[in-house]
Amino acid sequence: MAAAERTAHDLITKHRPTLDQALETIRTRAYWSPHPEHPKAYGEHGSLSAAEGKAAFDALLGTRLDLGQPGTDDFVGGEVSPYGIELGITYPHADIDTLLPAMRAGMRAWREAGAEARAAVCLEILARISARTHEFAHAVMHTSGQAFMMAFQAGGPHAQDRGLEAVAYAYQEQTRTPDATRWNKPQGKRDPLVLDKEFTPVGRGIALLIGCNTFPTWNGYPGLFASLATGNPVLVKPHPRAVLPLALTVQVARDVLAEAGFAPDLVALAAERPGEGIAKTLAVHPEIKIIDYTGSTAFGDWLETHARQAQVYTEKAGVNTVVIDGTDDYKGMLANLAFSLSLYSGQMCTTPQNLLVPRAGITTDQGEKSYDEVVADLARSVGGLLGDDARANGLLGALVNPDVRSRLEAAPGLGEVALPSREVTNPDFPDAVVRTPVIVKADGARKFWEDADAEAAYMAECFGPVSFAVAVDSTQDAVDLLRRTVREKGAMTVGAYTTSDAVAGAVEEVCLDECAQLSLNLTGGVYVNQTAAFSDFHGSGGNPAANAALCDAAFVANRFRVVEVRRGAV
Repeated sequence: MAAAERTAHDLITKHRPTLDQALETIRTRAYWSPHPEHPKAYGEHGSLSAAEGKAAFDALLGTRLDLGQPGTDDFVGGEVSPYGIELGITYPHADIDTLLPAMRAGMRAWREAGAEARAAVCLEILARISARTHEFAHAVMHTSGQAFMMAFQAGGPHAQDRGLEAVAYAYQEQTRTPDATRWNKPQGKRDPLVLDKEFTPVGRGIALLIGCNTFPTWNGYPGLFASLATGNPVLVKPHPRAVLPLALTVQVARDVLAEAGFAPDLVALAAERPGEGIAKTLAVHPEIKIIDYTGSTAFGDWLETHARQAQVYTEKAGVNTVVIDGTDDYKGMLANLAFSLSLYSGQMCTTPQNLLVPRAGITTDQGEKSYDEVVADLARSVGGLLGDDARANGLLGALVNPDVRSRLEAAPGLGEVALPSREVTNPDFPDAVVRTPVIVKADGARKFWEDADAEAAYMAECFGPVSFAVAVDSTQDAVDLLRRTVREKGAMTVGAYTTSDAVAGAVEEVCLDECAQLSLNLTGGVYVNQTAAFSDFHGSGGNPAANAALCDAAFVANRFRVVEVRRGAV
């Protein structure tokens, strides 16, 4: 047995139990994670402790991250943390005409390794990333603006879970067809027709991952590992403001691939010069056969229209909506919504934007509450949650870029302000831009043909800590507006609060019709803007907000084709 085969076999032996558990969990949709959420769980068995992770991150600042890629013609950088730190790290800039052929060169051996070996290598990459979770947390924090604990959990174990989930789906779909079979067709009195048939999953070609600024690992790992596990090389094009987390990921992947006897160039980085905008060039390159993208609707639509040579998976923008009809836990509802609006300064694709409240009010366990009372009480709940600056910094993080700040500052011009935003000082990072959310009142009775400007404010995504309390004439009007919003604008999440089975059924029917993921009556420690790998689907792929879901069979199955070879039986 060759050394590479021994290594692949060893990795299969090491990681097969984890793969089997992941396969079982995507079937049952139960809770499970092999990646600890608590920072204190790290520091033993080869993983970095909190101090070691911080030291490893600090050691990266001001350095050159040379990945040993072919075709490197320059080193580029320029990341500045939303917390005010200049990272000073430079990354390889690639001559694409040299790099892409080198990436393709490794495909044959990667294909011949088989689905199980590919899955095992992917799980080893994830295991090594997991061991460096504290280091990755600082990398995510200082490129996305997430507060440390969120960067640790969402950028670490939760992202790793999503990557593992993609590997499990990829393995399941590739092994749905047997490797080989003997086909025997009876012919009556004549001898049967007998063929030996072999079936091989074959990757489409080079996959392009276009990373996002806010969740570089959480949104990046599903596509990266789905493509790699199905036999495709992956070219990682990070967001210019969030290169480090994905560059470290590429570094780990290349190390593992080389140690396992495969070409490290199966995974490579495409960093860009300031203003270069290489995503458009790469997206239509004939060698690119798969694209994963998270970001603006405008560029997502462009990719779907112009990257015709590639299978394109997009997560774009939507207008997430909550219907508030009534509740038997008013305090819990307000606390849940306040947290959802505040977490990471609303800079999540799943954060609620429009809260639809009947003008006459709602029924609660604390009595009838008018629209104005609901909005005022929610404003007080957000204010109370974020009243302490230390807690506010831990929840809000920092605004990721100037565009978010501009939208926030423009929000008072969109309507009556129910909750003004305030500036929060971060004593550890005085240059960080930290702001509390703003809630703006809106009149949902004004139809677009009567007052286009009024409706335009809340019927377009306003990414960041801006939400609209929309007064509607009735719950039925809220349900109708929800339907139109999801159909026309899309939604990653929908929420509803009601004590009525009929209303719950009506909202559910809208979400089934329009393909939107629904959360009903969340009042505890689970929030509409959070999803759990192996159990929850992130997006549906069925409305304008995204054409793919994380993660289902459709997300992986079209990344490979099955090629058949048949022979006359001997």
